[in-house]
Amino acid sequence: MSVSVKQHTEKLQFRSGDVVSGESEPVEDNRKEPVEFYKTVKLKVFKCGSEIQASVPPFTGIPPLLDVYRERGHRRLDSRAYQAHCITCIWGCDMPVEIIIDQWKPDKVKYRFEAFCYGPKSCSFYKSGKVRTVPGRRGMVWVEEDWIDNDEAEHRGEDE
Repeated sequence: MSVSVKQHTEKLQFRSGDVVSGESEPVEDNRKEPVEFYKTVKLKVFKCGSEIQASVPPFTGIPPLLDVYRERGHRRLDSRAYQAHCITCIWGCDMPVEIIIDQWKPDKVKYRFEAFCYGPKSCSFYKSGKVRTVPGRRGMVWVEEDWIDNDEAEHRGEDE
């Protein structure tokens, strides 16, 4: 019987500060994954991080399910702010992004890592990342304007 990721996450309640071991397979293409390993078996938890949900940044504790992140919407996050303050926060992430260079040739792609924040708009550690540019066909460049981030999180209040 296989156990879904959701069931496994709810059962183990992973959080920042946990120390675990297991047997894993390396990811096939590290340009596409934010982790080094996947498909971990024989998982053992040696030390648990704090169960206390922090009410000030960086927010720690047991992260919510992926649906919550999708519902909240993201804002681009400065990579230095991510490394300095947000790497342990449940709302910060650094993940691979696939960029389609030519819409007429969708198999022509590039990958890069980008930092995102799903946390409260009022977070004192939040610093907007630089405006992202996406290369296109024949030297064209698309610039991701600020309204995209604003649109993603406009349904949330300052402290949500």
